[in-house]
Amino acid sequence: MARQLRLSLRRPTAPTRDAFIRGASNAQALAALDAWPRWPGGTLTLFGPEGCGKSHLAQAWAASAEAVVLDRAQPDVAAAAGRAALLEDIDRGVDAEALFHLINQAARDGASLLLTARTAPAAWTAELPDLRSRLNALMAAEIAAPDDEVLGGVLRKFFRERNIRPHDDVYPYLLRRMERSIPGAQEIVRRLDETEDGMMRPVSRVLAREILEDDIENLDLFEG
Repeated sequence: MARQLRLSLRRPTAPTRDAFIRGASNAQALAALDAWPRWPGGTLTLFGPEGCGKSHLAQAWAASAEAVVLDRAQPDVAAAAGRAALLEDIDRGVDAEALFHLINQAARDGASLLLTARTAPAAWTAELPDLRSRLNALMAAEIAAPDDEVLGGVLRKFFRERNIRPHDDVYPYLLRRMERSIPGAQEIVRRLDETEDGMMRPVSRVLAREILEDDIENLDLFEG
């Protein structure tokens, strides 16, 4: 019997709260976001490792709050006056004076500020003493590295977006061996879909093992 071709469809989802996979690793951040617009001082920081989903949550909040998304290289303080604003990747460098004014503005009626970073505000560099005191007082919510509940959910989402139905044993196999990040999950699904004979072979544990073993072999060659 001829094998049926799997159509390689793409159904990417926008960064909405409904598309966000919930779990214990991000419960604190979700609860903090849901407290908007009653954040103490009008500002909330979401922090966590790269690939934990904080940007997804931040962008979803910005859309629902009709927030202005600020450019970290040149934050437009005036554009954020009296409204919700989002500024991401603070720990990668931002104008200290602009950040100071944004935090002050957020405490006024009708304004709010969501910040994202890989580390907590207390760890950010702040040469201005007044800014240091503001950072120490910020409300902050951590998103931990994705747990199995979250990673399993994002794997299913990414497979569904590509119209793939993997064998049931693929999920526990991947969760024990894959990179523990959302981009890592997206990459492994992409490679399973786009592997050379991916249009003919089912996405099985055997295929997953081939992909992961190839990663290990390439890493050994690089380190050697």
